[in-house]
Amino acid sequence: MESLIPTLDAIDSFMWGPPLITLLVGTGIFLTIRLGLLQVFRLPQALGLIFRAQNHGMGDVSSFKALCVALAATIGTGNIVGVATAVKVGGPGAIFWMWMAAFFGMATKYAEGLLAVKYRSVDEKGEIAGGPMFYIRNGMGEKYRPLAGFFAIATILVAFLGIGTFPQVNAIVDSVNIAFGVPKIETDVLLTILIAAITIGGLQSIAKVASKIIPFMAVLYVIISLGLIFLHISAVPDAIMLIIESAFTGTAAAGGFAGSTIMMAMQNGIARGVFSNESGLGSAPIAAAAAKTKEPAEQGLISMTGTFIDTIVICSMTGLALVLTGVWQGDAAGAAMTAGAFASVYGPVGSMLLTVALALFAFTTILGWNYYGERACIYLFGTKGVLPYRLIFIALIASGAFLKLEAIWILADIVNGLMAIPNLIALIALSGVVVAETKHYLGKIDEEQRRAATTH
Repeated sequence: MESLIPTLDAIDSFMWGPPLITLLVGTGIFLTIRLGLLQVFRLPQALGLIFRAQNHGMGDVSSFKALCVALAATIGTGNIVGVATAVKVGGPGAIFWMWMAAFFGMATKYAEGLLAVKYRSVDEKGEIAGGPMFYIRNGMGEKYRPLAGFFAIATILVAFLGIGTFPQVNAIVDSVNIAFGVPKIETDVLLTILIAAITIGGLQSIAKVASKIIPFMAVLYVIISLGLIFLHISAVPDAIMLIIESAFTGTAAAGGFAGSTIMMAMQNGIARGVFSNESGLGSAPIAAAAAKTKEPAEQGLISMTGTFIDTIVICSMTGLALVLTGVWQGDAAGAAMTAGAFASVYGPVGSMLLTVALALFAFTTILGWNYYGERACIYLFGTKGVLPYRLIFIALIASGAFLKLEAIWILADIVNGLMAIPNLIALIALSGVVVAETKHYLGKIDEEQRRAATTH
C-alpha cells in the first residue's frame, strides 16, 4: 500500500488542482449569472424559510431536519482543522478565497437542492429517494444511467473511505485523548456503539439526533469564537485587511510561517472551502430530497443556507480566531493551531471547549455520511443492500482509530473529487430547468406578497 503513495499523490494533486477547482468554481459562477445573483437578493428569504417552511407535500422529514442532516455532514473537522490547514499553507489570504468559493458555492447548493426535490422518487420501502443519481437519470435521461451509477459508487467510497469515517474517527479519539486523557480504545468503543445504535434507526433517527446537536454545537462554537473576537475587537479591521491583501499579494514568511504565494492562498482556500461546505460534491441533495415540500425552489433556498452557515459563518469564525491571535505564524498546525488560538484567550478551558465542539462536529459528520452512503447503496442494490452496508460502515468506524495509512487519506481525497464530476456535469446540463423552476416559484411568491400588501 505504501508503495502506491507517490502514484496516488500525483492523481490527488492533479484532481484537486486547477481542473476540478475550475469546474467547481466555474459551475458556481455560471449558475450565479444565470440565477441573477440569487444568493445575494434572496438570502434573507432563504434564512427565514429555515424556520417557517410550510412542510407540505411528500417527504420523510421537515425541511429544517433535512437541512440539519446536510449540515451534520458538512460541519465537521473541515471547519476547525481544514481552515487551520489552509491558513498554515496559504496564509491569511486563503480565508478570502474560502469566502469566494462559498459565495459562488451557494448558487451551486441552491441548484442541487432544487433538482433533488424535482427529480426524487420513492423506493421499495416507500421512503423518498433522491440526489444526483436521480436527477442525472430522470432529468438528463436513461442514456446517462452509467453516470448516475458512477456517482452512487463514488458516494459509497466517500462514506467508507473518505469524509465519512477515518478523518472523523481519528479527530475524535485523538482530541479527546489529548484534552481529557481518555484512552483511544475507550473512546472508539463508545463511538462505535453510539453510531451503531443511531444508524440502525435510519433517517428518522439520524435527523432527530442531528436536529438537536447541530443547532447546539453551531451556537456553542459561534459564542466561544465571538468571545475571542470581542476581546480582540480593535484588531478586527486590520485582520480583515490582512486577509484581503494577502489574497492578492501572497504572504511573506513570519515567525514559524514559511510564506505563501497568491496561487497557494487561492488553491488552499478554495479546496478547503469546497471540502468543508461540499457545494458541488452532490452530497447535500441526497438529504434535501427527503424534505417535506411541494416546491423544489423552496428546498433549494433552504439548502443554500447550508453553505452560508458552514463557511461564511463558522469557517470565518475559525479564520478570524487564527489571524487575531497570531497563532498562524507559529509552529502548530491543524487542530493544535486552532486549540492554541482559543487557549490564548480562555486558557485550558478553551482547548477543552474546542475538543467538545470538534468531537460533536466529527460525530454528526459520520451520521450524515452514513445516510448518504446508504441511499447510494439502495440506488445500486435495493433495500437488501442496507444491512451489509451498515455492518461494513460500523466495522470501519471501529477500526478507524487504528488505521493511520497515509494512502487511505490520499484515496479519500481522490474519491471525493470523483463524486463531484458527474454532479457538476448534471448541474450544467440541467441549469435551464433550475432557471425555469426559480422564475416560476419566485414569481408566485412575489405575487402573493403584492396581494398581501394591497389587502393590508
